[in-house]
Amino acid sequence: MCGRLALTSSPELCRAFFGYVEQPNFPPRYNIAPTQAVPILTLKRLPMGGHQRHFTLVRWGFLPAFVKDPKDFPLVINARSESVAEKASFKNALRHRRCIFIADAFYEWRRPAAGAAKGGKAAQPFLFRRKDGAPLALAGLWETWMGPDGEEMDTACLVTTQANETMAPIHDRMPVILEPEDFDSWLNVDGNVTEASELMRPAAASVLDHYAISPAVNKVANDDASVQQPYEAPLEEDASSAAPSKAKAKRTSQAELKARQGSLF
Repeated sequence: MCGRLALTSSPELCRAFFGYVEQPNFPPRYNIAPTQAVPILTLKRLPMGGHQRHFTLVRWGFLPAFVKDPKDFPLVINARSESVAEKASFKNALRHRRCIFIADAFYEWRRPAAGAAKGGKAAQPFLFRRKDGAPLALAGLWETWMGPDGEEMDTACLVTTQANETMAPIHDRMPVILEPEDFDSWLNVDGNVTEASELMRPAAASVLDHYAISPAVNKVANDDASVQQPYEAPLEEDASSAAPSKAKAKRTSQAELKARQGSLF
């Protein structure tokens, strides 16, 4: 499960890499958590033909259209590529609403061995980024949820796949990472879903670099460059400071969710 992201590249670099028409000016974010606003890339058909890429802010936490009350639906931040085409929550979005999460790093936690966990040793967080220094294009799905009173909220989740050789020692899953030449194939929902489905595969082992970081990243309030510093000291903290758990995610009111979505990070 990918549970935290970062985006510290400049707005100019991101716009050049992803090719969207907007010119957003956003601050660096070192610790983006679920339920917060995340930037995504979408593709829209032009009236006279062709397509155009767009930058959009959405809530990280997918809500299918059939959900009546978000408080009664689990927080969905990832969708498994192996089942996304069959599950009712995702199959329509896979066909009609694919997106790309705009990021330049993500965090994953290596759980301690069973014996170490009983001894109180916490999970060790790691930072993953591209070796070539480019931003990360992470495959995603988005949906506009409409409430009973007419309220609307744009939401999204990452698509994950089996871990590659680089990721496997840390976690058995990883986000689907897209290369620039594959952006339009993933985003263009006018084409065959099979072509997009073929992109839901582990990245080559040479794509990512990673290193251990401080457990400070476990706290959402810690959102500065210090959370990305290499960390070599052994972790002996209580396991309660381990990676954020989807099961423990805070239930948030509809009004709060709507307010968060509208904020620029």
